[in-house]
Amino acid sequence: MRDSRVEIMEEKLVFTRPESLSDVVTHYCPGCIHGIVHRLIAEVIDELGVRERTIGIAPVGCAVIAYNYFEMDFAEAAHGRAPAMATGLKRTQPDKIVFTYQGDGDLAAMGLGEIIHAASRGELITTIFINNAIYGMTGGQMAPTTLPGQVTSSSPTGRDVSQAGHPIRVCELLSSLDGGAVYIVRRTATNPAQVRKLKRAIKTAFQVQMAGLGFSLVEVVSNCPTNWKMTPIESMRWVEENMLAYYPLGDYKVATSVEELSRK
Repeated sequence: MRDSRVEIMEEKLVFTRPESLSDVVTHYCPGCIHGIVHRLIAEVIDELGVRERTIGIAPVGCAVIAYNYFEMDFAEAAHGRAPAMATGLKRTQPDKIVFTYQGDGDLAAMGLGEIIHAASRGELITTIFINNAIYGMTGGQMAPTTLPGQVTSSSPTGRDVSQAGHPIRVCELLSSLDGGAVYIVRRTATNPAQVRKLKRAIKTAFQVQMAGLGFSLVEVVSNCPTNWKMTPIESMRWVEENMLAYYPLGDYKVATSVEELSRK
């Protein structure tokens, strides 16, 4: 006779919301990488145990209300001025962990001077830079990172480099500076393996600041399904087939002090 008893397995919680992430539905478009990066930042802050002394700086752009999505102190900067605000906060409150979260329009257009000088000075701040090659919030216009020939609402026949210049490669630019920038890397989040690599980079960037080593930046090559007029899957494929050819993933500057930190 068969045993009719059914063994009830103990439930195991395998997925939870990080404490540093708010229980709020975001406004981001379906398939956008912003949500993934927000979660990774929150996970890293939780793992490092620094939520109570972390201050984030929101940009002008798609992440303009990022402060609604994190359970930590946040400030809002004028367009492109997040590094300047972060500098002031960090210098006056050196015990805080200060990071900026910026898109390519905010950082590489209005804020290009700010990020260059913050990196050159070696400000003890961390920047998470989302590069989706377009102005996402304002209608899909051409950005400083828009690829040659890429169609946008303000370049309907494609970016003409003879008129608009060439796209700005931020990691390559900042890594060429002498001195204070000690950790400059580029990652993406188009598949699980890349997401894991991105999280490790974000964690290292925060650890660099905590150790007082210098300026750190993680660029995330991202997608924009809505303004690219693609499905989320198509947009991820476009990142891999087009964006990464112009913006290769890799470590662009890792100071010896950072390498030693990683070995500990």
